[in-house]
Amino acid sequence: MSVDYRPAPGTIPTQPGVYRFRDSGRRVIYVGKAKNLRNRLNSYFADETRLHERTRRMVNTARSVEWTVVGTEVEALQLEWTWIKEYDPRFNVMFKDDKSYPWLAVTVGEEFPRAQVMRGTRRKGVRYFGPFGSAWAIRQTLDLLTRVFPIRTCTDTEFKRCNRIGRPNLLADIGKCSAPCVGRISAEDYRELVNGFCAFMGGDTAPIRRQLIAEMQAASENLEFEKAARLRDDLGALDKVLEQQVVVLAEDVDCDVMAVADDELQAAVQVFHVRGGRIRGQRGWVVEKPEPVDLAGLVERFCTQFYGEQGEVVPREVLVPALPSDADAIAELLSERRGSKVDLRVPRRGDKRALAETVEKNANESLQRHKLKRAGDLTARSKALEELADALDLPEAPLRIECYDVSQSQGDDVVASMVVFEDGLPRKSEYRRFIIKGERKDDLASLQETLRRRLSKLNEQPTGSPAGDEEDDEPKKGFHYPPQLLVVDGGQPQVAAADQVFAELGIDTINLAGLAKRLEEIWLPGEEYPVILSRTSETLYLMQRVRDEAHRFAISLHRKRRRKRLVGSALDGVPGLGESKRRALLKQFGSVKKIREAEQSELEAVTGIGPKLAEAIQTHLRNPGDNAD
Repeated sequence: MSVDYRPAPGTIPTQPGVYRFRDSGRRVIYVGKAKNLRNRLNSYFADETRLHERTRRMVNTARSVEWTVVGTEVEALQLEWTWIKEYDPRFNVMFKDDKSYPWLAVTVGEEFPRAQVMRGTRRKGVRYFGPFGSAWAIRQTLDLLTRVFPIRTCTDTEFKRCNRIGRPNLLADIGKCSAPCVGRISAEDYRELVNGFCAFMGGDTAPIRRQLIAEMQAASENLEFEKAARLRDDLGALDKVLEQQVVVLAEDVDCDVMAVADDELQAAVQVFHVRGGRIRGQRGWVVEKPEPVDLAGLVERFCTQFYGEQGEVVPREVLVPALPSDADAIAELLSERRGSKVDLRVPRRGDKRALAETVEKNANESLQRHKLKRAGDLTARSKALEELADALDLPEAPLRIECYDVSQSQGDDVVASMVVFEDGLPRKSEYRRFIIKGERKDDLASLQETLRRRLSKLNEQPTGSPAGDEEDDEPKKGFHYPPQLLVVDGGQPQVAAADQVFAELGIDTINLAGLAKRLEEIWLPGEEYPVILSRTSETLYLMQRVRDEAHRFAISLHRKRRRKRLVGSALDGVPGLGESKRRALLKQFGSVKKIREAEQSELEAVTGIGPKLAEAIQTHLRNPGDNAD
């Protein structure tokens, strides 16, 4: 293949390493690793007819390639995953989970541990069980188990409030909390309850069942029938929890079982988490295959990406449908993350093979459901982008669309939003918000300031990480990538204002359009008449989605800033009430109205609010006239 950026073969090292292909905008579009960099990279520039079509498209899209030499295959795996996570390349297979799975967590590091639902990064001093399919499943499990193990599930604020007033909450009255907040149980006895709960959730279920059966029989023999009936119900609650966790393997087996169903374009991955021989959770993904990859390649990418996520537990065994070529390196990497040996293998016979077949059936069904659901969507998106290019006379379909909107209240709390759609789908990781500061500006001036700040970054190199703060007005990573189409929310005036910024900055490679709400017409710069699309067309629907998403994203920040300003002004003048305590009050009660209606004891339950400050807050909010000068 003849491409102008091909490096001279002799300049490429033969050691293991990781390489990156970049496009004309310096954006990383593919990350790969190799045992021998020279052999791997030369294969991309071989006879074009021998390359897979998607590989050929990637090589033709790229404008440069660079590499980094490492010492071992394990280091290459680690660096490859780090770069994939950092750059999110469009031609790499990415296992992006569309939800954060909940875990049943017990805060064993506290004096009186609490059982609760937790998501996200794992914390020290917390023991996790799961993952569960939904938070509702965890709450149902807790509702059953707290009959037998009455550990607390209340928040720390509620715990302190009950301790302060000397009265437990309703759960203690119905026997589902041992009320450590008011001293009904000692710390030592409470810790035994927690240990029993954790042992049961960890799979050691036989001792507690034997104990309940023995106590029930003893109560019956002593004619304590009410006690026997209560123990019978407790035993039924435990059995109901156990029914939800099917026994599939021996009690000492901890493993994850992975299966894949794929076609030319997509792959469905299913994972069953087995802990203590029981299925504790199930997770699934359907991923696009922008690069040609076989079953072993999907297994490799899954193991490095899934267990590379912070907080993801690596079990003793990972059962997969096929071993990748570098299985030993992957097993070594997983062993490092676990802290002990991890066995990566393909089950060949027995119960583990039968379970793997069950997981494979789930993967096949998941892929079929996804294909049926997405068939119409994929066709509609492709058609919409092609029709949009024709309607606006664009040289090619706009694969990246950016849309901007401004939100304000009579010149106050002015904010703007930038949303990004790629291939007709929102790319929320690259959404950005702008805070317009300084003197009051109208919508057109605010839009121009926003576009200047965004477009001036086009030629800068990426630095840092994506802006995580929703009020970060100077985005970093990804901000220099140009769109094929820039859309503003509005008609002729907004398009003219944006076109003026284009002229100031000398930008002539980005297409500009505006979508007016009144008649849903599309305005182009310098045109006397708008482009009218059919009301039922997929193209107009796509443009409306882009415009409405920009409006939603802008107004959500505007309302938040306005609410903060109003809350701050309502609580101004309360002696001793600083910013952190204001935030704590708002987080606890949600609004100034509810703070005003709260009892003094409820205000005192908020961290940092004492009796005198609570009284001052009530006086300030309920008798505002007394605070006037």
